[in-house]
Amino acid sequence: MADPTADDVRGFIAAGLDCEHLAVEGDGRHFFATIVSPAFEGLSRIKRHQRVYAALGERMREQVHALSMKTLTPAEWAADPGSSATPAHAHH
Repeated sequence: MADPTADDVRGFIAAGLDCEHLAVEGDGRHFFATIVSPAFEGLSRIKRHQRVYAALGERMREQVHALSMKTLTPAEWAADPGSSATPAHAHH
């Protein structure tokens, strides 16, 4: 099985979660996703991440080895100036 592309991961998340904004960057092993979804309203960061992992399902364990994510509600996204203008290029 070939490593998934950032587009693949984006598709997996979008298929299982209603997103207003979804951006994924990555190289097949490590991914960084910015996910804005009304489904995150009222959820803790851990619960938001669990929702994303649930959307990814089995693929997460099998194919996506490292996924960092920024999970925001639409209101948080709107209140974060620069989040849409500056893509995150975080290399840890």
